[in-house]
Amino acid sequence: MAGIYLHIPFCFKRCDYCDFFKTTNISLKSEFLNVLEKEIDKNSDFIDNATIETIYFGGGTPSALNVSEVKNILDLILINEKNRNAIKEITFELNPDDGSHQYLNELKKTDINRLSIGIQSFDDRLLKLLNRRHNVGQARVVVENARKAGFENISIDLMYGLPTMDMETWIRSIDEAINLHVEHISAYHLTYEKGTVFNKKLKRGIFNEIPEEKSVEQFKILIDKLKKAGYEHYEISNFSLPAKKSKHNSSYWSGSKYIGLGPSAHSFDGTKRYWNVSDMSRYLNGEFTEKEEILTDADRYNEMVMLRLRTSEGLSEDGLNMMQTKYQNYFLDSVKKHITTGNVVFDKGRYFISTRGIFISDFIISELFIYD
Repeated sequence: MAGIYLHIPFCFKRCDYCDFFKTTNISLKSEFLNVLEKEIDKNSDFIDNATIETIYFGGGTPSALNVSEVKNILDLILINEKNRNAIKEITFELNPDDGSHQYLNELKKTDINRLSIGIQSFDDRLLKLLNRRHNVGQARVVVENARKAGFENISIDLMYGLPTMDMETWIRSIDEAINLHVEHISAYHLTYEKGTVFNKKLKRGIFNEIPEEKSVEQFKILIDKLKKAGYEHYEISNFSLPAKKSKHNSSYWSGSKYIGLGPSAHSFDGTKRYWNVSDMSRYLNGEFTEKEEILTDADRYNEMVMLRLRTSEGLSEDGLNMMQTKYQNYFLDSVKKHITTGNVVFDKGRYFISTRGIFISDFIISELFIYD
């Protein structure tokens, strides 16, 4: 299984918390699409020879593209019949105020079969705080429009840990998401990334990080409410109805090969990781790969531990046995205390982070890493 990630770097407006590579200079779009076509052609061997099962349009804001531009990109990638027949999931990230009935009807006529909608909150005050373009009314309408257009696999994003957000507001957002009957919900805790407006406000004392116990309480409420609503907590930040896990993101967590196209996009060929330039001028001049990194055995061990333990499938003994003996022994020795505390469970040949341990999962995983 292999996947393709497409980074569409355009945004009509910058969100104050976001550190993803993007530009608001929409006038560069035609030039970008011409260079993206060249990058797709440059990677035609991978695209032609690998079995491409998933494609993901991320950004930025992919819905800054018109539908004909989306279709042209897909036609370039799915040019051979093998890949068109093998494809299982094509996800398209969408901003709520871009999702008109007409736009979604036209998008449904392409090969796109999954939407990821950046709602973030069902509170207008918080959306304004985040500097989002949409309001709560538009968030509700876009899901309705998507259903009318025929989309049967919809994911929405929510954020918690926001400054000034009380528990009642958070619970209301979760309830709104559940009432929309979407198939998938991704929930992310706010991080004050370097260089963002939020980070600058934090440093100036305008914002204060919420207490850790409040973050944990918000996360617990999220888990409990979504579980009661029938969602499976299949990855630390991701919840899905039965058979609606994100196939593309799941391939990352299982260590599958993927290629990233567009500025700042990352790729993995099974042996090395490489990533594109995070500079629009250089990308438009035909510079693609910025840096390559060949994974050491220690890197591969650490990545397996980190990625597998984030998921509900956990780390299997078979997976562990693929590593060198010294890494197996290190893991088995390091994991003992976490099993004793109940933060990690070993069951039916697999190691899982328990419900209790999930609230300190980053700490647990870091303690299982090996540093050569």
